[in-house]
Amino acid sequence: MAADARNLTGEPPAVRPPDAGPAGAGRPATAHPRRTPHPSPPATDGRTAAFAAPARVPLPDASGPRDAPTRLIAHGCWYPSADPADTQVAFICDRGGVPQLWTGPPDGDAVRLLDDGPDPVTEVSWSPDGRWIAYTTAPGGGELTRVLCVRPDGSDRHILAGAEPGTSAHLGCWAHDGSAIAVTVAVPTAVSAPDAVAETGTPVPGPADGHLPAHWHGPTGDTELLGPAPHTAPGPALPSPLLAVGTTAIGAPGGGTAPAAGFGDGLSAYLIDPDGVAAPVLLAVEKDAATLRVCDLSRDGALALLRRGPRGRREAVVLRTADLVTTCVMPVADGDPWIGGFSPRADTLWLRSNAYREFAVLLAAELGPDGRPRGWSAAAARENTDLELLRCTRDGSFAVLAWNVRGMSELEVMDTEASARPGSDPGPTRTVSLPHEVVTRITDAGPRLLLALSGSRRRPGIWWLPDGATPVRTPWSSRDEDAVPPGRPPVRPVPLRPIARDGLPLNGWYYRAPGRGPGEPAPCVIHLHGGPEDQERPVLNPLYHEILGRGLDIFAPDVRGSSGYGRSFVDADLGRGRFAAIDDVADCAAHAVLAGPADPARLAVMGRSYGGYLTFASLVWHPDLFRTGVAVCGMSDLATFFEGTEPWIAQSAAHKYGHPERDRELLRSLSPMSRIDALRAPVLAVHGEHDTNVPPGESEQFVRAARERGVPAELLTLLDEGHEFLRADNRRLFRRAAADWLQRHLGG
Repeated sequence: MAADARNLTGEPPAVRPPDAGPAGAGRPATAHPRRTPHPSPPATDGRTAAFAAPARVPLPDASGPRDAPTRLIAHGCWYPSADPADTQVAFICDRGGVPQLWTGPPDGDAVRLLDDGPDPVTEVSWSPDGRWIAYTTAPGGGELTRVLCVRPDGSDRHILAGAEPGTSAHLGCWAHDGSAIAVTVAVPTAVSAPDAVAETGTPVPGPADGHLPAHWHGPTGDTELLGPAPHTAPGPALPSPLLAVGTTAIGAPGGGTAPAAGFGDGLSAYLIDPDGVAAPVLLAVEKDAATLRVCDLSRDGALALLRRGPRGRREAVVLRTADLVTTCVMPVADGDPWIGGFSPRADTLWLRSNAYREFAVLLAAELGPDGRPRGWSAAAARENTDLELLRCTRDGSFAVLAWNVRGMSELEVMDTEASARPGSDPGPTRTVSLPHEVVTRITDAGPRLLLALSGSRRRPGIWWLPDGATPVRTPWSSRDEDAVPPGRPPVRPVPLRPIARDGLPLNGWYYRAPGRGPGEPAPCVIHLHGGPEDQERPVLNPLYHEILGRGLDIFAPDVRGSSGYGRSFVDADLGRGRFAAIDDVADCAAHAVLAGPADPARLAVMGRSYGGYLTFASLVWHPDLFRTGVAVCGMSDLATFFEGTEPWIAQSAAHKYGHPERDRELLRSLSPMSRIDALRAPVLAVHGEHDTNVPPGESEQFVRAARERGVPAELLTLLDEGHEFLRADNRRLFRRAAADWLQRHLGG
């Protein structure tokens, strides 16, 4: 159930007056538009309007070098962002037991902690002028976030957005001169859906309106590919890609923004002055929206690149900031929200897109002076391989591409200046050899690159390329030999290729518990990832390490609906196809027995988020297959899930599972609670107390119903956690409790 993060706090709003102190001293000339800021109109019913401007809230300084009270040797570092001088890196690190904001040089170990607060940090971005570091935190460990800014020395820390009651916020990009940062603010929708339709007219039908097509599910259960054209239809070789999908307009009030499915947040994208001198400038508003993020601004501030839409139907939107006119709309891929950017002269747009394709490629559009595309071309593509990450360097001369090859990353650097010339072939590329399997983030530091890497034998760390070709570990990232305690090295998984009962090829990774002979039958845990569009990657998972240490094997498959294998595979679980996804779990368990060493009498199923839903479902659809189950933050009843989840998550989930009103019967039949009488195996449910993605009541009602039927069931609630478990003590408690439960019911 991944989605862009939000925040909800109870702190009162406070506004710093424009003349409060010297915060604006030395600020460069601004490049973002200085239009008269759009006012925030009052709601007629007394509620906050959907485009209420965020308020600036000063916080106590956290200046100077700081140290964490607890230092974890086996810590992780991720999400790097370099300063413009290329001498310092801001990053997230959990060496103090919770993800926090740190800075340090890429070639030295003198790190400092800039925010020692208890709230986990989720995103980081250093301003192009070097004066500010913007970052996102999740108060209480929950799903709702706020955006803060701090000086590199730790002074002048303040909340930019998300402090007002009932709102939340997430980061966008910086203006290229550092004068403003884009922030998306989520507030309750100002008017009800029927009123909104009356105000704006009938929404244009199509994926962007949040409604599911009429033919979405049929009696046969066969999956139909959604969208206006097959994934393999000819690409957008047209002057304008506006024909790609049915869309609604985007823009400020009066710009024709139409409501979506009748539930959801109002999302407003602003340019905010971190010094608090200029008033926020409103860029775009969408009511009842799933996501809205500003991914790039042209150097002169004339064009903005936004990403919007529910998962599975994301769109890139190019907006002229002077008149808020949409000049281009193009479908883009799920996954990393940073979908592309403009060339330095804004004459080329680069996008990571799977429009009309099974797999994501690098698309290039030649832009006219008015921001409209003159034509499109595929600048880089690989057969049966997704472009997973895209980073354009600051000077626009290169693009760094990370390709997803069956769960592992391959990295290459492409000459974008050659590729952007009309009629030219793709520019020359060079491959970067990686020391570990997966790249999670790419950023540039002048002529050098910074990579966040994960692997099957290391904790997440940050590597830099001093020569542009050979990755070198930063001194403050964990050493590989410190990934786990001495005596039991991490297990490197091997791939397995199950075949579903309907013939669909599946994939997964098998982890063999150490100390067992090659053919010795072993108890096995089928572990299911979330999403559903996530993908199992061969990276070190401390939970797996704990379970393997108890003598239990693990098979972690990608059932239908997972990413990395093309859009048709992602869409194969839509509608009644979800019944087949549940059967995939049983088919993967059978494959682990027939093609691997799993003991058929000692199988367990476990998963988190959507994987938690599949765990609940597998236990009631295949009650005699598994001896026990562990469901983590899983949905047990899709109707109550829709009632309790965040509105923007409901928007995206309607596309994946079914509309909570029109598809009520389908949702009921897909809900594990509807088959609870079939439950036989003991179950452990785990949930974060502040989870507003999948509310804790989903676990509570399943455990309660199991106990009422005499089935052993326990619930572990982790305090100060949300949908993700981010605190070291809670993660440790969760791992040990889950491993204890599995070992007790399977035997090691």
